[in-house]
Amino acid sequence: MAARDTDSGMNRDDRHVYGPRAVGSLVPRLTRPAFRRRAPATAQVLADWAAIVGPAIAAVTTPRRLASGALTIACAGPIAMELQYLSDELMGRINAHLGSQAVTSLRFVQTTTMAPPLQPAPVALDPDDLAGVEAAVAGMPDSELRAALAALGRALLTQRKLTAPLATKP
Repeated sequence: MAARDTDSGMNRDDRHVYGPRAVGSLVPRLTRPAFRRRAPATAQVLADWAAIVGPAIAAVTTPRRLASGALTIACAGPIAMELQYLSDELMGRINAHLGSQAVTSLRFVQTTTMAPPLQPAPVALDPDDLAGVEAAVAGMPDSELRAALAALGRALLTQRKLTAPLATKP
């Protein structure tokens, strides 16, 4: 169906309406410049890197950019040699995650040694709370299940202690 002319002589498709518009109509205009600079595949690889390659490799590597099918990965020198041997498997994992053959080669860039992630400081639990955990599992026979339940109780107490100061702030 062709657009009819309006009273002012303008074509209906050329007219700008100042009324409410759907947000979805604005999204392409807003995201086009961002995607021109960085492809969606690159953003997905950067965001999901640990899930793609696993925590051990993600701890010592960082994806930098994906251009023309070549993924640049920053890592320490000795790790680069090991990753070259694993390059076919890495490319397979990445392409499977993306659902297309977006990565055709890997390029390794040497950086300084990456620091391991910081471990949280140990939390001291009250002896009364620990006694309560032991009392809760005291009626069970001595087994792996009893030990696992006691460990779960200690973990829950630790988590509660870590989050309690945040929950009690006014």
